[in-house]
Amino acid sequence: MAMGHGGHAAGPRVGTAAPRRPRRPRAVLVDVYDTVLRTDALRRRFVDVGRPEHEYELFLAHALRDAMGFALAGTPTAFGRVLADALRSATGHKLSDDALAHIREGFTALPAFADAEPALTVLARSRIPVWAVAQGSGDHTSGALDATGLRTYLRGTVASDDLGVLPPDPEAYRLACAAARVDPGTTAFVSAHGYLVHGAMRAGLVGALVLREGEGAPASIDLPHVTGTSLVTTVEALLDLPS
Repeated sequence: MAMGHGGHAAGPRVGTAAPRRPRRPRAVLVDVYDTVLRTDALRRRFVDVGRPEHEYELFLAHALRDAMGFALAGTPTAFGRVLADALRSATGHKLSDDALAHIREGFTALPAFADAEPALTVLARSRIPVWAVAQGSGDHTSGALDATGLRTYLRGTVASDDLGVLPPDPEAYRLACAAARVDPGTTAFVSAHGYLVHGAMRAGLVGALVLREGEGAPASIDLPHVTGTSLVTTVEALLDLPS
């Protein structure tokens, strides 16, 4: 899960560790939160418990900040604990345990983006195996994907709690590929978050960035190998790469 991004002024880009001439992937890792599943559905749950809708963004910002901080300190923490602390902080420590639980339970009932199933269908028809990659618990992520019916398109789910490393650390992607038993050099990572695609490319994967709603790729990241205005067009761009 991460905050969204918008375009920035053009600037120099640093070199990438990913292939200069990317090839059509033999496997795909797809980011879950805000790429396949919509976390903005949590807004309604903040309102349900009497909190302003904007605390949803504050909650996400706190969770991302703290998760990255623990990772940089070399003490990765279960993402569920990070979420719990971030939720208390973002709501001013004013909610009861039941209210906090109501918001957190929303993660198991997140709706899918309208382009998620069509994109996964394209990959299935092309016989490209797909694994979901997400922060947090594998069980919780699998449950959320089950609720939307999307898990049937996936070979499996790789969760950061199981890896012990949090993206965008390049090692997280290498471990995810090892867990899926795929080669990073022939695997693509698809996400709506530029910094996550950047980390994947640093690990040697093909980077595919979804730019919904007219967004632009941040100038601070390595130039993605492919982009698209939806998950479908991004996947199709991957499949159009040379074999």
